[in-house]
Amino acid sequence: MSDDDLVFKALADPTRRFLLDRLFAKDGATLTELESSLEMTRFGVMKHLKVLEEAGLVVTRRSGREKLHFLNAVPIRQIHDRWIDKYTERQVTALIELKKELEEQP
Repeated sequence: MSDDDLVFKALADPTRRFLLDRLFAKDGATLTELESSLEMTRFGVMKHLKVLEEAGLVVTRRSGREKLHFLNAVPIRQIHDRWIDKYTERQVTALIELKKELEEQP
């Protein structure tokens, strides 16, 4: 599976997107902090975090006995640059040209 596929797979699940939003709001969260806002088992949250880690969207670091989870937005940016930006640029350019044409009409 390619890196892009892993990122798309990770982002396809609403629980994983929720976890990424939580890490965006408070980076360096523990498993306990992340699971406290979800109605699922600790093991379930761990499985979702593993998918996010495999996609490179979450990195972890030990701090004493705690394992802290941090958001890594680089893969999302790469997806944006590779898949989203190229499709929106053409549309925006077409809209700008259309606007110029409409403004030139009497």
